[in-house]
Amino acid sequence: MMNKQIIDGLIDYLTIMQYAGITEVSNLSVEIADKLPHAEKLIVSVPNAVAKNNSTEIQTPPTLTSTDSIESNKFEPNKLPDETQSVARETKNITMESKTKNCVGHDLPKEQDAADKLTQLELLSAEVAKCSRCLELAQSRTQTVFGAGDPFSPLLFLGEAPGADEDIQGKPFVGRSGKLLNDIITKGMKLKREDVYVCNILRCRPPGNRTPQPDEAANCKSFLERTIEIINPKFICCLGSVATKYLLATDKSIGQMRKIVHDYNGIKVICTYHPSYLLRMPAAKKDTWEDIQMLMKMMEEG
Repeated sequence: MMNKQIIDGLIDYLTIMQYAGITEVSNLSVEIADKLPHAEKLIVSVPNAVAKNNSTEIQTPPTLTSTDSIESNKFEPNKLPDETQSVARETKNITMESKTKNCVGHDLPKEQDAADKLTQLELLSAEVAKCSRCLELAQSRTQTVFGAGDPFSPLLFLGEAPGADEDIQGKPFVGRSGKLLNDIITKGMKLKREDVYVCNILRCRPPGNRTPQPDEAANCKSFLERTIEIINPKFICCLGSVATKYLLATDKSIGQMRKIVHDYNGIKVICTYHPSYLLRMPAAKKDTWEDIQMLMKMMEEG
C-alpha cells in the first residue's frame, strides 16, 4: 500500500495538471485511480478549469530571418569566415558546466566573501565620488563613473575614460562604444554584459572627451589598482592604447601589443582596439575578433 506522503504528492500533482487544463496525465491517473479513490473527487471539484484552459492558445514568438536588418556599427562575428567562429561556439558550452558557477564558468563565492567584496567596492566607490585630486575634472564632471558588472567575474574589460553618456548616467560604456562592446560580449563571446566587469582608467570624464593626461591617470591609479585587487579577475582585456599604456606601463602601440598574452600581477592580459576606434575604422573589427578569440581560448583553458 502506498504511504500517505506519496498519495498526497500524487494528489497535488493531479490537481496542478487539472488547473493547467491537462486532462490526460500520461497513464499515471489510470494506474493510481484504484489506489486514490478520493483524488477524483478533489480534481473534479475545480470548476470550469478544463473548459477555460482548453480555449487558451499558446502563441509562438516570431523568429528572425536572414533578411532582418542589422545596424552597421554592431559587432558581427557571424559575417566572418566560418573557421573563425568555432571558439565562440565552444565558449558558449562553458556556461552550462555547473549550477554552482556563473555564466563565465567561475565558482561562486561564499556568502561572507561575497558580502566583504561588495562592501569593499561600495566604500571605494564612495571614496571615488568625493575625489578632487584632478581639479579640472572634479569641476567639470556631472558625476564619477566607477564600474559596473559582476564583481565576481574572472573577466574585466578596461577602457580609457567616461564619455558624455557615461558622465550623465554614471555607468561605463553606455554610449555608442558601449553598444559595440555589448555586441562583442554577447554576439562574439556568447556571454552577458552583466556577467563581466567593466571599468576605466579614469573615473571622471575629461572635458571634450580628450585623452587622459599622465597626471590624471596617476591620480586615478590607486583607484584602479584597488578595484582590480577587489575584483581579482583572472583575465583583463585592455580596450585601446590608453588602457594598455597605463595598466602595463608601456608606450607601445596596440598593433605591437596585440596577439601577445601580457601579465599584470599574475593576471593574464590581452590588448585590442577600443570600440570607439572600431566605429571609425570598421575594418579593424576583424583584428578585434581575433583578439577576442584568443581571450576566449584562454578562458576555456582556465
